[in-house]
Amino acid sequence: MTIQYINEQLAPERNQLLNHSLYQKVRTIADLHSFMEGHVYAVWDFMSLLKALQQRLTCTTTPWFASKNPETRYLINEIVLAEESDIDLEGNRLSHFEMYIDAMRTSNANTEDINIFLSTVLRTVSIFEAIEQSNLHPLIKEFLNFSFKIIEEGEPHKIAAAFTFGREDLIPDMFSEILKNLQLNFPESDLSKLVYYFQRHIDLDGDEHGPMAMKMISELCGEDNKKWNDVLQVSKEALIKRIGLWNAIEQHIDSQNKA
Repeated sequence: MTIQYINEQLAPERNQLLNHSLYQKVRTIADLHSFMEGHVYAVWDFMSLLKALQQRLTCTTTPWFASKNPETRYLINEIVLAEESDIDLEGNRLSHFEMYIDAMRTSNANTEDINIFLSTVLRTVSIFEAIEQSNLHPLIKEFLNFSFKIIEEGEPHKIAAAFTFGREDLIPDMFSEILKNLQLNFPESDLSKLVYYFQRHIDLDGDEHGPMAMKMISELCGEDNKKWNDVLQVSKEALIKRIGLWNAIEQHIDSQNKA
């Protein structure tokens, strides 16, 4: 099995996401705020998948020992460096999650809900309990539960599959265009940091992180057909959960516009 075969098998789900009706619903600043307030959970759990990979593919404990595969060690450390310590629009070092929160604040989106959720996660023993206790849309809960179930299973090739296929690489180009149109129509809203966030993803995912993540999958699976089948199954389910997340955001936008 190959990366090309995986991508071919995932085409129906990816096309569903790429052609989702949500994109046509983001017409006003209020719509954009609703999008960001739902999408931020995907930005956060992406970071959690990333760190789960780093924990399993490198040595993050003492005493230090060299991890098994130097190539995957290099690949994940390179991705972590940019995702966790990138340079924001003003030249500061921030994670992409922090950059997204900053962009939300600058555009006057609500960050209180995500902050309350993260506070609950910090003081709750189980991430699954924190998700269950939250007021999140059921489809967002499903999205998060899936990611943390894969993390809990602890198998690097499965975590890499959830991390690699159908994540942030799906939306930057589309939303960059939407944001430019919104900035023209609503110049009083500062979307510069959000545009920058998506542009960073376009640059990093296309030129660096995408190829690195695909190479990491190949390194982790090798000639093991069971692992390749796991990657396909996890990737397909990850895309289905992302479609659910988009559905949840679209439902929220629709309900807000009817109110």
